[in-house]
Amino acid sequence: MTVWSYEVVDAFAVIADPTRRRIMDALRAGSTDVGELVARLDISQSLASKHLAVLRNAGAVDVRVDGKRRVYRLAEDPLPTVLAWVTPYHRKWSMSLDRLTDLIDEEQS
Repeated sequence: MTVWSYEVVDAFAVIADPTRRRIMDALRAGSTDVGELVARLDISQSLASKHLAVLRNAGAVDVRVDGKRRVYRLAEDPLPTVLAWVTPYHRKWSMSLDRLTDLIDEEQS
């Protein structure tokens, strides 16, 4: 049996779960409520709510109350530790690809 803890979750644990990644992908398109996420992702209400709580506690999503609905959206800076970790690798790979492009261009000239 899975026991859900609503403590702050490491950002890498947040994105390790495919359902949470799907929820975050859906929220890239804009704000939505739980019911819309349930229908769009074909998951249960309880599963969506549990994953949204983890995302909220990790600071990846924001929630506002609109009448009886809770509307979720991606946070402005949803996963800063993941971005900080990935950025140096992205830069290195980009520079390597730029050098490869330059070499290819030189050979074709």
